[in-house]
Amino acid sequence: MTRSFNRASDYLDAAREMADTGRPTLARLLAEEAADRTTDPNEAARILAEFPGPSMRRER
Repeated sequence: MTRSFNRASDYLDAAREMADTGRPTLARLLAEEAADRTTDPNEAARILAEFPGPSMRRER
């Protein structure tokens, strides 16, 4: 199955799936991407709060 990631909700759904299957690091990364794609700062904060922990992103 090929999954398309075009919206914040796509990343958020995948984050929840990763969390449910015991992959918290990947869940956090996907949640961070979902938050970045969300225009409402309150919603972005809510998304990140759902997946607590430090950022796992590497700066370029």
